[in-house]
Amino acid sequence: MEEINSPFPRLKLIVTQVLGVCYHGYKIGDEIILEDFTHAPKHFCLGLAHALFPVIYALSFGAKFGFRDNQRSLLVTCPDGGKLEFKAEILDKQGKVEEIPRDPEHKGPNPKKMIIEVVQAKGKCTFGYKVGDKWETQGLKCIPGFCGAAFHTAFPALFALNFGARFFFMSDLDSIDTVTCPDGGNIIFKVTRIQERK
Repeated sequence: MEEINSPFPRLKLIVTQVLGVCYHGYKIGDEIILEDFTHAPKHFCLGLAHALFPVIYALSFGAKFGFRDNQRSLLVTCPDGGKLEFKAEILDKQGKVEEIPRDPEHKGPNPKKMIIEVVQAKGKCTFGYKVGDKWETQGLKCIPGFCGAAFHTAFPALFALNFGARFFFMSDLDSIDTVTCPDGGNIIFKVTRIQERK
């Protein structure tokens, strides 16, 4: 693969468990390098890519998982019957795994308050969403009655923000305003983490 010009870090996946038959033939210890969260290698399993995407997206924007021995890593299970488990890690500019030791202050889940807001609307939305509509959620909870396709599209941003990601290319680092409806791009959402007052 030719080198890509990306502002995002490379990632490493390691197969940590094999619990069933995978026709990709992955074995414990296999390593897969992703040039960034948008570039999967040739013949990469799309089922894994689907389950993995929120994790590598979050890691790419600085998310930390305080309960892990290395906060800059997370385990991801194959969505096809849990046949495989992968560890996702960020690589630094020298190609070494970025490591931040477990947070000794971590006391369990700390779900963040987040807002999803419609910032652009064009065409027809089956749900009737319009500019200014807002929904609040806590952590990774689904929003009752919210469009499933829209929530699916917003989930990587919700996941990333819930674990401390910051979007370096946005004027507000605690939000992203390009979450686009997959149905014709008729609705564009902004997802924002609400900072807790100390």
